[in-house]
Amino acid sequence: MDLSPQTGGGGGVHIGPTPVLHLESLSKTYPGQVALDGAHLEVLPGEVHALVGQNGSGKSTLIKLLGGYIQADHGSLVRFDGRPVDLWSLHHADRHRIRIVHQDLGLVPTLSAIENLGLGRGYITAPGGRIRWRAEAARAQELLLRFGLAPDVRQPVGTLSAAEQAAIAIVRALQDWDEDGTGLLVLDEPTASLNRREVEALFREVRRVASLGAGVLFVSHLLDEVLDLADRVTVLRDGKVVASGVPTSDLDQRALVDLIVGRAIDDLYPTVMAPPSGTPVLEVEQLFGITLRGVSFKIHRGEVVGIAGLVGSGRDEIASAVGGMSPRFAGKVLVDKRKVFASPRDSLRAGIALVPADRKALGLDPEDRLADHVVLPRLGGFQRHTRLQKRALRADAAEWVEHLDVQPPLLDRRLGKFSGGNQQKAVLARWLRTEPRVLLLDEPTQGVDVGAKAAIYHQIAESAREGLAVLIASSDAEELVHLCDRVLVLRAGMVSAELAGPSLTEERLVAETLGATSDRKNLKVAREPVLFTVIRDDADVAEPEPEPETPAPDIVSAPEPAVGGRLSAMVRRAVARFRPKRS
Repeated sequence: MDLSPQTGGGGGVHIGPTPVLHLESLSKTYPGQVALDGAHLEVLPGEVHALVGQNGSGKSTLIKLLGGYIQADHGSLVRFDGRPVDLWSLHHADRHRIRIVHQDLGLVPTLSAIENLGLGRGYITAPGGRIRWRAEAARAQELLLRFGLAPDVRQPVGTLSAAEQAAIAIVRALQDWDEDGTGLLVLDEPTASLNRREVEALFREVRRVASLGAGVLFVSHLLDEVLDLADRVTVLRDGKVVASGVPTSDLDQRALVDLIVGRAIDDLYPTVMAPPSGTPVLEVEQLFGITLRGVSFKIHRGEVVGIAGLVGSGRDEIASAVGGMSPRFAGKVLVDKRKVFASPRDSLRAGIALVPADRKALGLDPEDRLADHVVLPRLGGFQRHTRLQKRALRADAAEWVEHLDVQPPLLDRRLGKFSGGNQQKAVLARWLRTEPRVLLLDEPTQGVDVGAKAAIYHQIAESAREGLAVLIASSDAEELVHLCDRVLVLRAGMVSAELAGPSLTEERLVAETLGATSDRKNLKVAREPVLFTVIRDDADVAEPEPEPETPAPDIVSAPEPAVGGRLSAMVRRAVARFRPKRS
């Protein structure tokens, strides 16, 4: 199979349709770093072209260049629809209809979906310039229904779920394509917050846009999605193109991984050892939170337990609730039989380390230096009287940076300059250095390349072998199946299933997560809160499943939480909202 660059370079005569986008000798140099080194790429009209590579390979730099946020080095060539563009800028990107959905979405959280969809495009106005809000609302609802969503379009987007916010950002980019198909759509990790059904809806819309003649550049770390959606793929490694325009029909996941990493990764997932029995390290008893409704479980020394579930099921809250970062309305958390109060400080004292899902907002300060970030939770250990022992601090930080293979290992470099995968490894190093008893991981590999994933997976296994109790909350079923000894499935804030041993398969886990298993007919579980309505092909809206009448004998119904008189009325209402219904 020929993986050599197939386009660009040499100035040869192009055969075939005029590319929507042609990049040649594209370079970008920062002080002390070459982010892109002579990259070339062609996106043809009507095709979905995937761009893949490890964190730090140059993908984000290329997207910023396309958007006009930064300028390429002298000698770089950009052609759009066959016409050369000398100075690429935000104006050129807008005029040529380049629409980019970034990882950070670019939504204004205080504005509604209506207002966010109108930004850039403009609004429907009446004579005199008055905005026709009813018409805007109808248009917003129509666009979101096409995507299979029906949220309140007048509600501030900051109050919506992560999946709904991602969908609004995607719809905002897609709304330009109705009949005229010219332009380029760039999707940067668009499916990170979407469930399987929403991903399928997105792929339908992307294929529709491509069928109109637009070019689509799809950036993702999820290789199964790349092979499913894309027609061709280009691979970046260390700022250089190592494979250009390769048909995805010629690749499988293993071949694509080898191209991305530059070596074979035969041991992406480590060998999971049988956990020792004994006294539980972590005990969670009847935990109630914002979406949690009486969750109970135990984790033993050296055991890895996974948490699966859809958005809003409680999966995305469980780690932060146990770690004291989000409120607990009732229930107990114990470490080594000692009660842990609902605060990050008490959790840290008890030996709980939390690696949050949103590392940029909750896990690190981009202005911090790497060495300071790693040692901060135990900074007092380097103080003698009033002086800070900087040499010992840096030596300790360097040891952990080497242990987690943070690249580049520059202790004075600010965290915002590192790639996403290396930021995640730095966050993990920070909390492992505290020598915890319990390690809580919330979406530990979200937005992380395959090479960094392998490093993180092996560190998780090593931590378990050293005796840590590990909890992994993840939307990646494959990840949970390969890493965990047991997986708890949450629905409507309650544990609806526990899978272990032969029953812990990816197919069974996905079925349990979606509530599609046949053996659930006798299990009484409150229906999930409706985050949005999914539109079916054969009906206006999906009909809710009737609630089963008989509770399963092996599932203990959660008791009502004890609400003390000192709790505020707001908290009492929140608790009452999530109480289990009486039979």
